Amino acid sequence: MNVPAREGEEPAGVGPRTCIVIPTYDNPRTIAAVVDKARAVLHDVIVVDDGSGPEGRAACEAVAASGAAHVHHRQRNGGKGAAVKSGFEVARNLGFTHVLQVDADGQHDLSYCQQFLEASKGQPDALIIAYPQYDESVPAVRRIARKFTQFWVDLEVGKGVIKDAMIGFRVYPLDAVGRIGPTGDHMDFDIEVAVRLAWSGAPVVNLPVEVRYLSADEGGVSHFQPLWDNLRFSWLHSKLCTLRCVRAVLGGASVPRLTS
Repeated sequence: MNVPAREGEEPAGVGPRTCIVIPTYDNPRTIAAVVDKARAVLHDVIVVDDGSGPEGRAACEAVAASGAAHVHHRQRNGGKGAAVKSGFEVARNLGFTHVLQVDADGQHDLSYCQQFLEASKGQPDALIIAYPQYDESVPAVRRIARKFTQFWVDLEVGKGVIKDAMIGFRVYPLDAVGRIGPTGDHMDFDIEVAVRLAWSGAPVVNLPVEVRYLSADEGGVSHFQPLWDNLRFSWLHSKLCTLRCVRAVLGGASVPRLTS
């Protein structure tokens, strides 16, 4: 993966240097297609294999062998947040300043990527975060979880500041992420990192993206665990709301992070 600018791109040091990071755990039937669509937008793609089983790992190895992406293998499954943070580390080591993170399950319409990159170029210190435009394929349990989380996120950062804190389609400025401290390792990561970036003063830009849930026949795989992930969300929001109250009492001053 070559970091220096190619023809038509801005040289290093001018504007964001962005790569695409795709965390994956057992997405053997969708990962190659997602990588191909990502490369149509940006040549530099990092796939983080979060301890996939044999079929998922083989699919990632095939992507690496084709030269389509830089593939980083984690030895064991650590969760969505752990995989994304590994992607951040790889991106920093390769000299990138920004990460466009998309999921590996093929749900997101990656034709929207260019709009996100343009928004990041205009506001390089901002979190550029998607909010989903669903079709009829969205499972009811996911809608319920989102409504639950959105209620609490509006309390934590202000109504409308973050339109959807759960979607895995966003541009992260790596310097800003590095300043907010530790975050969760599972699906609670998406929520926590967005809230903490907003608290840090990073601008938040919300942009729509079309989302379609793939059927099992299409290779759609969901690792969302309704019981455990909703429990993690509940614990996370209890912490964040406590911190929000402390911040209000202290007039917005920084406060220690509550550990899990």
